[in-house]
Amino acid sequence: MDGDILLWIQEYLRSDILTPVMQFFTHLGDTAFIWIGMAAVFFLFKKTRITGMEILAALLISLIINNMILKNLVARVRPYETVEGLRLLIEKQPDWSFPSGHSSSSFAAAAVIWLNHRKTGRAAVVLAGLIAFSRLYVGVHYLTDVLFGAADGILIGWAAVRGTEWLRERHGRKQRE
Repeated sequence: MDGDILLWIQEYLRSDILTPVMQFFTHLGDTAFIWIGMAAVFFLFKKTRITGMEILAALLISLIINNMILKNLVARVRPYETVEGLRLLIEKQPDWSFPSGHSSSSFAAAAVIWLNHRKTGRAAVVLAGLIAFSRLYVGVHYLTDVLFGAADGILIGWAAVRGTEWLRERHGRKQRE
């Protein structure tokens, strides 16, 4: 079923206009570049520094859990290697398919932003969704890779925020201003 979904996307959603847009969004997630940049912006202002720290913590946790542990344990082959007729729209990826690191890191960062700053969080969630969908569109992940990555990213983002709150309470520091 996972392969059929990718073939359906290829048949009915891919277009000459949408392809460069999806390639752009997929590359925004490369090495969590966009999210590290957002963390840097949050670090610029005293009121939002904790958010910047939580984003970086969430990204690091996502990297360790997904890219260093789960991908190597599951060792799922990329769909463009196994789904007959699927055309790859970007370069071949150097690691395994499950889970989607782009989806996990994007939703981890977006969850942190959402939990701390709802207005900005809405845009972050939309961006995370576009990056996650782009991984299907370009043919480098199965739907289950992306869904698991998004779900575990949300949990990681939530844990980063709650962990910071727990540490601040434990050490007697006041909560966010």
